[in-house]
Amino acid sequence: MRFDDRRFVLMATVIAVCAVFIVRLFWLQVVDDRWKARAADISERKITVFPSRGLIYDRHGELLVANTPVYDIMVVPREVKEFDTLALAQLLGVTPKDVHDRLTKARAYSGYKPSEFEKQVTADQFAGISLHLHKYPGFYAQSRTLRTYPERIGAHMLGYLSEVSQRKVEQDPYYRAGDVIGVGGLEQYYEPALRGRRGVKYVVVDVHNNVQGKFMGGQYDTLGVEGKNLYTSIDARMQAYGERLMAHKKGSIVALDPRTGGILALVTSPSYDPELLVGRVRNHNYGVLQRDSLNPLFDRALQAQYPPGSIFKLVQALTALQEGVITPQTGFPCNKALVGCHNHPMATDVEHAIQYSCNPYFYQVFKREIEQNKDPDRFKDAVLGLNEWEGYVRSFGLGERPRVDLPAAKGGRVPNTAFYDKRYGKGGWAFSTIYSVSIGQGEVEVVPMQMANLAAIFANRGWYIDPHIVTAIGHPDSLTRWERHKTKVDDHWFDLIAEGMRRVTEEAGGTARAARIPGVTVCGKTGTAQNPHGKDHAVFVCFAPMENPRIAMAVYVENSGFGGTWAAPIASLLMEQYLTDTITRPDLEKRMLEADLIADEKNYKPFVSKRRKR
Repeated sequence: MRFDDRRFVLMATVIAVCAVFIVRLFWLQVVDDRWKARAADISERKITVFPSRGLIYDRHGELLVANTPVYDIMVVPREVKEFDTLALAQLLGVTPKDVHDRLTKARAYSGYKPSEFEKQVTADQFAGISLHLHKYPGFYAQSRTLRTYPERIGAHMLGYLSEVSQRKVEQDPYYRAGDVIGVGGLEQYYEPALRGRRGVKYVVVDVHNNVQGKFMGGQYDTLGVEGKNLYTSIDARMQAYGERLMAHKKGSIVALDPRTGGILALVTSPSYDPELLVGRVRNHNYGVLQRDSLNPLFDRALQAQYPPGSIFKLVQALTALQEGVITPQTGFPCNKALVGCHNHPMATDVEHAIQYSCNPYFYQVFKREIEQNKDPDRFKDAVLGLNEWEGYVRSFGLGERPRVDLPAAKGGRVPNTAFYDKRYGKGGWAFSTIYSVSIGQGEVEVVPMQMANLAAIFANRGWYIDPHIVTAIGHPDSLTRWERHKTKVDDHWFDLIAEGMRRVTEEAGGTARAARIPGVTVCGKTGTAQNPHGKDHAVFVCFAPMENPRIAMAVYVENSGFGGTWAAPIASLLMEQYLTDTITRPDLEKRMLEADLIADEKNYKPFVSKRRKR
């Protein structure tokens, strides 16, 4: 056969095959109605597989945060057929207007893509809805999980979930509109680990919304990856007890294991039930909490910045000993002409000065630190002295944000030469301007987390590990590593401080005798921080036992007066419960549990002098 003949045969074959396909397609699409009906009855649906969020456990394996199933009712507008609006509204517990508005919004978004129609329907509610959902083509359910809190404690520490913002969607390609994200606490700090990774599956559904099977055998499906669990140092029982003791009071408790830096309890009061910020009621309840005059959303343990009061005297003593401006035997008379003080015997050495918490003593100590006669000009001499002092104080972790695994911690303030130059001008200040810092007042500020870390430093005799909550991620044995820090003060000076703190609780004349625990040697230091707006704030830091300490703590109770009256007893009860698993002073416990200091604060009338101002 010639080449031209073969070419004509090939062309004829191709034309014949094309003609067969065209006729067959015409028959299927125009003549045979069965295939039209089949195409209308079956469609493909893409379903997002939301992974279970990681769980959060306390140090004993008790669940702090768990998951509970919920369902989102989704809608694909192009699949929606005429339906009874009132019946659907009643089924979902919304108004007919809600149905109309949400469907309009979904159509505006996309006729082909699914949109959320009703979010976070509980399993109990969905049991009734699922029986009737097949009556509404285009509507289907998609499962996900919500948080639940078995112990209902630690709201600020744990955080909550909220719908992701549009800004976050634009910043992070992982998130899509309608996703949830951790806000505050561990939920926010460990969001990438907790959230896992979503998957997707494609199914074939019929006109009645019934799933017929996997699309293409599931070859396009991707598996969701569950979030990683968090294992924490928190003691749930201690946390719950601390929250009970702080009920009807303003303030905070931070308790650490000084050996590891692990946080045992992190209490902020007033607080709220974490279940209030779960599910469809979250937005309403958040608004209620936000308007509450007691500000229960404010995390006092990490964000409230206060004068440290007399607990700062311990830092002053250590820096002065290290600098050599005093010795362990240095004594000063309690000269109230310098700065006010309560009545007590003369502090003949550092240990007694700590025991009595003598203000004039530490006025003199700070004066020696600032005025060391390194320059004949007293203003320049003060600059040199404050620069040295600042370096020591910052080595205690003060003046900077604690490196805790929570997102909202503040850093307090250690005033330095730049601060005072800005306030008073260069050459415009000296010790006489800043002496209130000597007793933990004036411009120095700390947050309760830093106070507890100070207690851990005293317990460890000069070092600390960054405070933290999470000890392992994904598996209890996958331990996290936290940095260890050393102060600029030699270790041997801390034994002197520990003895002084022991005297505070154990010896006559000590300011925290209410903190004694039978059979346990407690080392502590009270503080009373001035409050220009009302009653002074009470502070107490402590550790126990004196040898081989297992717990270090800071308690701050606003508007309650002396540190030994409220803060010390609360700390003592918590330490006893943690160390001995019992409470041997039920009368003290009853008084702490029943006290309503917030009500007392409202009735408090500050003393106003009747003398005419000159």
